[in-house]
Amino acid sequence: MANHAILDPQTHRDLRVTHARGEAMGDGVMSAIVVPSEFRRVQNDYPILFRLDLQSDRFAAHALFGFEPGENLYLDGSGWDAGALPLAMAIQPFLIGTVPGGDTRQVHIDLDSPRIRDDGVRLFDEFGQTTPYLEAVIEQLRALDTGYQASAGFFDALRRYELLEPFTLEVTLQDGSTNRLVGYHVIDEEKLRALDGGALGELHRDGHLMPIFMALASLTNISALVARRNRRQAHG
Repeated sequence: MANHAILDPQTHRDLRVTHARGEAMGDGVMSAIVVPSEFRRVQNDYPILFRLDLQSDRFAAHALFGFEPGENLYLDGSGWDAGALPLAMAIQPFLIGTVPGGDTRQVHIDLDSPRIRDDGVRLFDEFGQTTPYLEAVIEQLRALDTGYQASAGFFDALRRYELLEPFTLEVTLQDGSTNRLVGYHVIDEEKLRALDGGALGELHRDGHLMPIFMALASLTNISALVARRNRRQAHG
């Protein structure tokens, strides 16, 4: 159960957070939300898929780490085996909160996170000033929040031009077992090709075309993810 609190230099002056990566640190997850502004940075490492939240009727993009809940195939004995770390993972155990009744953003921290450890990095120095580590985290939080706010326009455009199609992936592994991935969407490449110059110009003008291409390019990582699963099974 998360225990969120507003980060405060007096109350939390002695807190330390570890950089370590692993299942014990809460990294044993199948996917993480990514925002369009980071697609270019993460597309070389992870498949980017889209998922619809039926309650809110909003799409979100996910960087895929595995094929079943709790599976992260990028974790190994030495940490996280990828060139880029999605912002939603990099900022943990911090998150953005808002002041009730306003739009002011605040930095919150999950006080029950396993990342809070005595051998971690300090958040505040002896004078109560933010350390370079915390300053970097705040910049990442700002980038994630800004990207999330801007993503509404991106998904509105995808829906307006009907550029999302349901995606089902059936993966047969070397041991003969099958994993079936359902409930996701991908960019409909055929409909994207069929768009006229006006529609493409609008997508480009609004900054949506590049993330679309990055999401398409990221799908080449699915075969690499299958290979990771096969290697893990081969080594027990």
